[in-house]
Amino acid sequence: MSQDFTETIFGDETPRRAPRTRREAQSGRRRKRPRRGRRLLAVLLAVGLIGGAAYGAWTVLGPSVTGLFGGGDEGEVDFAGPGEGEVEVVVKQGDTGEVIASTLRDAGVTRTRTAYLDAAADPESAAKIQPGTYTMLKGMKGLDAFTFLVDPQNRSTQRVTIREGLWRDETFAALSKATGVPVAQYEKAAKNPKSIGLPAEADGSVEGWLFPASYEFDDKTTAAQQLTQMVALSVKTLEDAGVDRKDWERTLTIASIVEGEVSGDADRGKVARVVLNRLEGGPPSYGLLQMDSTVHYAAQQRGKAGTSDAQRNSDSPYNTYKVQGLPPGPIGNPGAASIEAAANPTPGDWVFFVTVDPSTGETKFATTSAEHNRNVQEFQQWCSDNPGKC
Repeated sequence: MSQDFTETIFGDETPRRAPRTRREAQSGRRRKRPRRGRRLLAVLLAVGLIGGAAYGAWTVLGPSVTGLFGGGDEGEVDFAGPGEGEVEVVVKQGDTGEVIASTLRDAGVTRTRTAYLDAAADPESAAKIQPGTYTMLKGMKGLDAFTFLVDPQNRSTQRVTIREGLWRDETFAALSKATGVPVAQYEKAAKNPKSIGLPAEADGSVEGWLFPASYEFDDKTTAAQQLTQMVALSVKTLEDAGVDRKDWERTLTIASIVEGEVSGDADRGKVARVVLNRLEGGPPSYGLLQMDSTVHYAAQQRGKAGTSDAQRNSDSPYNTYKVQGLPPGPIGNPGAASIEAAANPTPGDWVFFVTVDPSTGETKFATTSAEHNRNVQEFQQWCSDNPGKC
């Protein structure tokens, strides 16, 4: 005996006995009709509810599913662009295209990862993207976002130029002015040598190890990260100059004196030679360097050529007019040219030099005291002609 399908769906399992009489059978048939109508109406309502729920679910989840599998038309995978508002996107060193695609999608720049990856399919073009911070729009087309990242002019970076010869505190001040990072954070980072990669040879002091150059720091680069880059570049420069590690600090000390004494590249190797010749001891120097640059460092005073009697009589270990040998460490941050000069000084027997014209940097070298005295007189004449500058 076949069963009404509505009974299967709605579970009408009430047992029925067979009708005993013809009238009873006819009465049963009359009663069944309205029940079957109600069941058919219930089926139609159920189908409608299920269909409505399915439509609602697809309306909400459909675009996400489409984006997940990369299907659908452009409106589902990509934004129409051009976008609006601003959001900062950071591309880190070593980020792959997949990582960048996720970063852009999560920031709301692109609608899906697929939108960006399709635009960045060319490896040669994608390789042009540089690490940095980019200020982008929300709701960009994938191709527009890729084109934006490829252009290095769109990187939000701070370009900092640290000139040669600056003292440690002057370097911190210059960095702070350019980046907005407080000087106190540089001082704190410098007190933790390991955190900035400072070699053991530096004996805990960053003086001389903050390589002067132009750097690009974004606004997320910490003071410690900045100093780390500078120290690493000093190490690389020493290695490139062929300096043995055991001589790193000594070489930087000599190079810093060279940096503090000359202004022209042609004289650097000769000044380095004078330093080495005077360190040998014996007449006429007896191991005294007698360098004004070291006295200026001890006094932390710039702006004038020459030194005063009081400065030359100070008990500072950096006063090379009284203390034999090299000062305790570098007296500033030397550049590549001075490091190269200290590592490979010009051959010669000079033991004296003096800058006879500080305005031009003209420097004269001598091997005898008599010759040097004549050069000193020339310097003194310049000072007489330029009152207040010596």
